Amino acid sequence: MELLADEGFDYQVVRQLRVEGYSVLSILETSPGIMDEEVLAKAIDLDAVLLTEDKDFGELTYRLRLPNRGIVLLRMNGCPLEQKLARIRQLLTNYGSRLQSSFCVVTESKIRIVQQD
Repeated sequence: MELLADEGFDYQVVRQLRVEGYSVLSILETSPGIMDEEVLAKAIDLDAVLLTEDKDFGELTYRLRLPNRGIVLLRMNGCPLEQKLARIRQLLTNYGSRLQSSFCVVTESKIRIVQQD
């Protein structure tokens, strides 16, 4: 599974996921400053699940119904790197096959996955 990290996604998480063998592209490296709609289009082109910490992607997905290949919204602001990594590892290990075409919210205490139409 390809992953695409939004520009504001914790870059330390991106680097560590790569070390662990995950294929993670980063908007910060390839296209900094592009609009959120362009980020979604890039994820579609790459057939990648988007990793983000930006709630605006929920609005783009649900209110504007913009297409996507799956979105993971990490809601763990202020949490230490190891805690974020532990939750992302848990998500990818236990639910990786369900992330395509879903909207997933990850917090310190739960993982919520909603399949999209």
